[in-house]
Amino acid sequence: MSTASKPRAAAADTAEPALPTTVHIRPMTPEDDAAVAQIIRSVMPEFGADGPGFAIHDPEVSAMSSNYAAAGHAYFVVERDGRVIGGAGIAPLTDGDAGVCELRKMYFLNEARGIGAGAAMMRACLDFARSAGYRQCYLETLAGMDAAGRLYRRSGFTTLGAPLGATGHFACDSYYVLDL
Repeated sequence: MSTASKPRAAAADTAEPALPTTVHIRPMTPEDDAAVAQIIRSVMPEFGADGPGFAIHDPEVSAMSSNYAAAGHAYFVVERDGRVIGGAGIAPLTDGDAGVCELRKMYFLNEARGIGAGAAMMRACLDFARSAGYRQCYLETLAGMDAAGRLYRRSGFTTLGAPLGATGHFACDSYYVLDL
């Protein structure tokens, strides 16, 4: 391997892939509720996040569109060829400062991973958060969700030593915040 190719390889590891033209991000509709619930319920167990204290048990999972219809809330889906393959949302941080939102329930099927959907979704969510007047975005996750952690850090999030607010997700062990 020549030394000239080494920088390109390193850059490829950190560059965001371009989102395929058959994939787009859009606001969730009630017709998406079943697909989003299924994605959440199938992806979380992949990472061991199916016990008590994880978002998989949140009552809103079965009716995400109605739970994200209020002011200051938004949920977006990733759609490929007319099929929902992932999603993420923004909502006020429960029992948190009024200027702090939470990035919630960002989960993708395998086919949505590694194609730039995470970065595109992050942009959509953070753009909404800024337009809604939030000053900070908080999220919590698991240490084993390595690709997600890399996306959060690339997006400018920094780690916190303890959780914020009262999300009820006591099983999460990694916390991030971003100044918007």
